[in-house]
Amino acid sequence: AGVDVNVHPAKIEVRFREARAVHQFVYHALKRVLAESGAARAEPGTQMPPHDALGQSGSSAGVNADGVVRASATDAFYPAARPWATGPARQGQLAMESASRSYFDFAARARPAQGSDVPVVPLNGEAQDLPARPTSLSSPSPVAGDGTPPLGFALAQLHGVYILAQNAAGLVLVDMHAAHERILYEKLKTVLDGRPAIQRLLIPAVLSVGPKDMAVAEECGEVLGGMGFDVGAAGPQELAVRSVPALLANAPVAELMRQLLQELREYPATEVVTARRNALLATMACHGAVRANRQLTLPEMNALLRDMEATERADQCNHGRPTWTQLSMADLDRFFMRGQ
Repeated sequence: AGVDVNVHPAKIEVRFREARAVHQFVYHALKRVLAESGAARAEPGTQMPPHDALGQSGSSAGVNADGVVRASATDAFYPAARPWATGPARQGQLAMESASRSYFDFAARARPAQGSDVPVVPLNGEAQDLPARPTSLSSPSPVAGDGTPPLGFALAQLHGVYILAQNAAGLVLVDMHAAHERILYEKLKTVLDGRPAIQRLLIPAVLSVGPKDMAVAEECGEVLGGMGFDVGAAGPQELAVRSVPALLANAPVAELMRQLLQELREYPATEVVTARRNALLATMACHGAVRANRQLTLPEMNALLRDMEATERADQCNHGRPTWTQLSMADLDRFFMRGQ
């Protein structure tokens, strides 16, 4: 065989027999894609290093000299690992097509923290259509004559918490966590009414629990399974989460499961299925929503705005907080005493 999967006991590393060939294939594939997308263009002095320099460090991501593939937890987050992206930022005009895409189009392409190499499948193992979009927002003004949508187009992100957007009326301010929480909640309700798609975790999330939580996980296993969670004992005081709802693939799994078990302890399983179902979905949505201080790109911000416009009750999050507010041009003129 060309791959040795017994290099690491947890199977997080593999060894290629033809390590150099794999390295060359990956290098040239990435170089071609970056060149085609224009991402490889940089100022003088910021060119990509020669391929011989890649993979020399055993701690970096890729194939090392021994032919062992390792994934680095830091390479994806530090710009220093991508010298060809250090040129001055250039922001062109945002295309309408990009600004109209769903936030979940971007989230679906993001690698889940627990590993996304395992495919997303519905609970019954069959293909599943996406749920229909709910009723659109009624509070903002309708689409303007120039094609501007109700919540407008994103301008910037403020302190990693708020999205600033411009619409036909003026300035729109959005609490991105609260807005995404409502969107997730409504999508989870729709999906769980049918057969939710699940994301199997490449490496199960293991959490230490007490005897009560172990008993709750066993008693409510069917309830959790119906929501897309595969939870089982991994030891005398440990639970392993092997799958989650696909919509929550990027959520902090252990933290979310602890919160769910805490709520399940307080109610019988029969009551959870009925009266407490929405409360559990609200907890899941809160943990799955985009967190403060996460930097979003303009296309991601615009996608979130479009999802808000297509979501019922998007004016408030699950806890009753407002998700957005409007400052009209008249409001701004009054504040700055223009025309007075």
